[in-house]
Amino acid sequence: MSLFYNEKESEYNPATISIAIIILVIVIIGGLMAIIPKYRVWSKELAGKATLREAQWDRQVQIEEAQANLESEKLNALSEIERAKGMAEAIKIENGQLTETYIKYLWVRQNQFNDKTTIYIPTEANLPILEAIRMGQ
Repeated sequence: MSLFYNEKESEYNPATISIAIIILVIVIIGGLMAIIPKYRVWSKELAGKATLREAQWDRQVQIEEAQANLESEKLNALSEIERAKGMAEAIKIENGQLTETYIKYLWVRQNQFNDKTTIYIPTEANLPILEAIRMGQ
């Protein structure tokens, strides 16, 4: 004889089936009540670990950016030093070897390539005469 099935009457016993369903529901609810808090703790722990990883990653990115900026500034400083050395050497050459005539020649040569040069010519009353029309236009 089965608890759920009555062989004599060839039918299921509704009272025992109802009790079994109620017990099953109680077990499921009890299991959920035990599992849900643990799941919440587990999910919050995972979220915390993810936040920690993200913070560590952001920190690492900031460190690498700072190192790249430092390296860039060092290279910029070295290029400025080299430029200053070149300028100092050029000044030494100019002061020691260039004549005033050659410097005037360089100035005239530079102005030949510039169409926007304005030439002021002082007159008797110290009022400049502006070159209104360029030669050859």
